[in-house]
Amino acid sequence: MWRVSSPDVAVRHASRLLRTTFFPRSPRSIRKDISPRCSGSMDRLTLSHCGRKQATVRTCTVSGFPIELLEMRSEESSLHVLLIPGNPGIVLYYKDFVEAIYQLLEGQASVTAIGHICHAAKDWEHGRMFSLEEQINHKVGHSIGSYICLEIFKRLQQQVKYVIGLYPFLSLNKSSLKQSMIGLISRSSIVSTTISYFVSFLGSLPTRVQVAMVRKCLGQSWSSTAVDATCSHVLQYHTMRNMLFMAMTEFEKLSEEPDWMFVKKKHNQISLLFGIDDHWGPLSLFEKVSRMVPGLSLSIEREGHMHAFCCTEAGSSWAGHHVATLIKNQIAK
Repeated sequence: MWRVSSPDVAVRHASRLLRTTFFPRSPRSIRKDISPRCSGSMDRLTLSHCGRKQATVRTCTVSGFPIELLEMRSEESSLHVLLIPGNPGIVLYYKDFVEAIYQLLEGQASVTAIGHICHAAKDWEHGRMFSLEEQINHKVGHSIGSYICLEIFKRLQQQVKYVIGLYPFLSLNKSSLKQSMIGLISRSSIVSTTISYFVSFLGSLPTRVQVAMVRKCLGQSWSSTAVDATCSHVLQYHTMRNMLFMAMTEFEKLSEEPDWMFVKKKHNQISLLFGIDDHWGPLSLFEKVSRMVPGLSLSIEREGHMHAFCCTEAGSSWAGHHVATLIKNQIAK
């Protein structure tokens, strides 16, 4: 039912879960009103991975809202990579990807993935739902994260050096049956509520049953981290309800044309990666972007990874190499 989008990356110096990434020159380059405030009692989780430094998950208050951060800190670097997830905006999905980027950059950059409001294990906002615009405002990226990153770029042009959109969801694909179905479901509060309650029921089942269902429905190729994140975060009423509400507002906004004038103006600071079989960012969009913005850095991933690349170790590794290479090229300029 749900999709894991690609993040986007912004570099101040780089699907639908993970599709967009930003690279500020330092954490202090982010505006004061969105700087995370973390108490000593914050929840922490160390994620182990054989042979490389561990990422850390913590709960922080950003712009007045508690959210989850996944990060790897470099004390000596002035480069900061900020990753904006897609929908659902659960940072645990990006654990392998974040660790891969950090390792490939040889620890010379801090890497932070910032979660969406109410896309977390706890319902801190007591049932409140947040739209696409509210998620953008909260952060001012895989999939809708790419759109969020471009919007942040427009609002914080002096603080962003480069934006990398992975498997970008920038406009509606009217030929996609899946998008049509999700659009119909998300527009109905009754259907969305019913699905969210059903999902929360699944989340109340024993963990071993949840894991078996997720693997059967989503595939054996998913990493254990992605399966665990689905069970702990997605199979809850407040998360699913917020995912569907955000999807509804995404579809409303992305029925409009992208801001081609801004993309043209900043074309030398933007890079987009498309997949060969991705209905969220189809090759028809790749062709349209090529026509509308000549000279924009565009790539096509032909290894067969899915839109939710961050849910497999192979996809995270491949995308990590792609992003790290782009960042290194920017640093070398």
